[in-house]
Amino acid sequence: MKIPSLPKWLKWALTILIIVGIVMFIGKGIANRKAAANALAAAAEAKKANISIELVVSDTVIAKTITLSNGLPISGNVRAANNAVVKAKVAGELRGLVVREGDTVAAGQLLATIDTTEFLARQNQAQKTADAAKAQVDIAQKNFDNNKSLVEQNFISKTALDTSLATLEGAKASYAAAVAGVDVAKKSLDDTKVFAPIGGLISVRNTQPGERVGIDARIVEIVDLSRLELEAAIAPSDSVAVRVGQTALLDIEGTSKAVRARVVRVNPAATAGSRAVLVYLALESAAGLRQGLFAQGTLATSKVDALAVPMDAVRNDKPAPYVQIVENKKVAHKTVTLGARGTAGGIDYVAVQGIENGAVVLQGNVGAVREGVSVTTTKVN
Repeated sequence: MKIPSLPKWLKWALTILIIVGIVMFIGKGIANRKAAANALAAAAEAKKANISIELVVSDTVIAKTITLSNGLPISGNVRAANNAVVKAKVAGELRGLVVREGDTVAAGQLLATIDTTEFLARQNQAQKTADAAKAQVDIAQKNFDNNKSLVEQNFISKTALDTSLATLEGAKASYAAAVAGVDVAKKSLDDTKVFAPIGGLISVRNTQPGERVGIDARIVEIVDLSRLELEAAIAPSDSVAVRVGQTALLDIEGTSKAVRARVVRVNPAATAGSRAVLVYLALESAAGLRQGLFAQGTLATSKVDALAVPMDAVRNDKPAPYVQIVENKKVAHKTVTLGARGTAGGIDYVAVQGIENGAVVLQGNVGAVREGVSVTTTKVN
């Protein structure tokens, strides 16, 4: 049986119906997917709107008016205010030196002696010379007294008396010179004893027992760590603002706590070559510190009162600097104008305009927080 073929117009009608059905099916799927995406976006927005963060008290700071110290960066080495280099005053063999680096010595303590054999002999020689000169004075004195008596009796001329007087005066001068020689010999003998001029700690021992030392040879060095100071070199232009009495906070290597210091002296002359000016700051606390440690910090040269926040609380990830504050228990971004910078309590602050006194500002360690996020604060016991 032969199936009759469909008319041409019917074929086109069926084709159009099929295409329309496919298009409608695809359009419905796209619409469904778009609606689902919109629903997901709405859910995400709703979730974001309900985000909250929990902060501890240390995560925030109150913006308030404080005194900022404008500072000058300084650095240098810590050194003892009192130190001494003990040198030999006479030449000879060193004996009895037992102190070593780190030993404590008192002012006036005997540190060592230099062999006294030669100096005792010199003193004895000088004393014998003085004794001989004294005998000559006695002889000259007797001759003068005799001649004076004879002149009074007109037995000899006055010229003979004058001659005996000159001899007496010469003998006295020779005796005085001999006595001075004895004093010099005694002084040299006394100088064989090496004493500590100050109390403190032995920092360097330059010689060994039994070693022959010359005059002005270094024997030991002593430092007094009870008073330490920083020697800092600053530029001539910066030295104009430095005054005695100004304070500084110093970070010293090996210590975790900043040390306060005060300017006690300013060198009136610039250093040759570098043209730097030396400034000396006395450290308020010397406990545990050593000579030669490196220190750096900021010298407060002027002060200003301003509404300020910590430097790290100011964010710069927008076109203009801003701070994150807690307002109505939510985070808000406030654009600020920056002003003077300085330190207070060892923390770097910057003066700001654009927020109110008493505003609760998020610290820099919190990081960036989106505006509108709810904030709760807890206390750490």
